[in-house]
Amino acid sequence: QVQLVESGGGLVQAGGSLRLSCAGSGRTFSTYSMGWFRQAPGKEREFVAAINWSGGRTFYSNSVKGRFTISRDSAKNTVYLQMNSLKPEDTAVYYCAANLDPLLSKADYWGQGTQVTVSS
Repeated sequence: QVQLVESGGGLVQAGGSLRLSCAGSGRTFSTYSMGWFRQAPGKEREFVAAINWSGGRTFYSNSVKGRFTISRDSAKNTVYLQMNSLKPEDTAVYYCAANLDPLLSKADYWGQGTQVTVSS
């Protein structure tokens, strides 16, 4: 079993930055791909970013490419999402996920979510 706990959300003005953290537990955490998804009010959950088990490969949605960076620290069992140049449309609940499917659309484990609000 893997448990995920997100932190770092909050309120920020457009153009600002936030860094989300996802602390994982479980012996197999370091072997899993990790990712971030988000869900805005009235919208479906969408993929944001993913990183493979070694940290050597990363993937981003077109909407965040060039602004967000995903990374992981295996020694700390933690995954990060650095979000720069934030826009109001980035407002959503952000979820950390572990062990993503190859299409980056599903995951076996999910965190509880952290709210990110970007004001204009």
